[in-house]
Amino acid sequence: MINRMRVHSALIAAFLAILNPVSTWADESKQFRKRLSSGDPVRIVCFGDSVTGLYYHTGGRRTYTDMLGIALRKAVPNAKVSMINAGVSGNTAVAGLKRLERDVLSKKPDLVTVMFGLNDMVRRSLDQYRKNLEEIVTRCRAANVQVILCTPNAVTDTSSRPTSKLIQFCRVMREVAKQHRVPLCDTYAAFDRLRTTDRPRWRLTMSDAIHPNMGGHQFIAEQIAKTMTGQAVSMEGTPPPSDPLRHTKKLIAATKPIHVFAMSPADELIASILQQTGTSTTVKATPWVTANKSLAQFESQARATVRKMKPDLVIVAVPGDAACKSEEEFIKAQTWIHNWSQSFGRQEWDCVVIHPAVFRPVVPATKRDELLRRLVRAQDLHLIDRTQGDERSAKEIVRAWFQRELKD
Repeated sequence: MINRMRVHSALIAAFLAILNPVSTWADESKQFRKRLSSGDPVRIVCFGDSVTGLYYHTGGRRTYTDMLGIALRKAVPNAKVSMINAGVSGNTAVAGLKRLERDVLSKKPDLVTVMFGLNDMVRRSLDQYRKNLEEIVTRCRAANVQVILCTPNAVTDTSSRPTSKLIQFCRVMREVAKQHRVPLCDTYAAFDRLRTTDRPRWRLTMSDAIHPNMGGHQFIAEQIAKTMTGQAVSMEGTPPPSDPLRHTKKLIAATKPIHVFAMSPADELIASILQQTGTSTTVKATPWVTANKSLAQFESQARATVRKMKPDLVIVAVPGDAACKSEEEFIKAQTWIHNWSQSFGRQEWDCVVIHPAVFRPVVPATKRDELLRRLVRAQDLHLIDRTQGDERSAKEIVRAWFQRELKD
């Protein structure tokens, strides 16, 4: 009789756990937060597609994986987290499943975040997506690894990726999370709220119709960090990574030739500065002619030229009076000039932006001046700029910036 009562009680408990999955995550969450607070090492793998992976959308050096590490240390100051990026461009959940052991479980993580869906929605059925997510969860748990499912970011509505279809895939992920008692970071809902309440800000989190820029990756990190810790953390204002001339400095140290591709009039100036570094490095400067070109033409030039050229240093210095028809065209063109000026994946050459204000000290600031500053920050690039009250010549400002960075 007692055994029957125990079995009956266990069945009731299991049923209640299914109805109330939050209680299961609450217990796991307490353990996870306790470990973060203890200062014990915690290893986290971020698993996904090109949004997770390291590509030009965020400057080729960092992604939300890195931002999440920063956010967790902000939320829990003595946390010791190591972050591993397991994102691959073009992956669906089934493609991720095939490399789960190699790219995730073999790293012996304590926790895995899973974000797939943007490619599944154009190649897989909802049932296939569900089964693959469930298999990922099952295999992670079998390896004693905690899992957080993350819905994809919101996208610009297009015929290939209509928002209505993406919503269906997000719903499936929510259902899998609930059924399997897995914590959910509803990234899509957070982006959608931002798009509804502050569309201009949402627009500045996107590198293109699908992929977030670094501003968007910081936003993703905020959402996942809150899911993990229960604390709101702001990543706004996080500076770009140090050492913007990392590749150039290595070439100088090895006295190897440097090929600079720079928008005029910066091309001759940059070449002169680099040749005066005190080494025997040879500098070749290819001018990126800027006279009488629209923003759309700059975008086309960047697309056709930079990656094929594979220079060592790219200087983007679009004139402030380059023609464009609207603010949206300005955002799109400037973003893609920056995108095409970088390598596809991990950063292979340096890319620096010079603000138009550097070349026009007496011209009043415009709305697009500040918009450009926001776009450069969102891309995680470095900007040479003129601060208010700085009356130095363009040559002096650029030279001082390069001398400081090359010295550091």
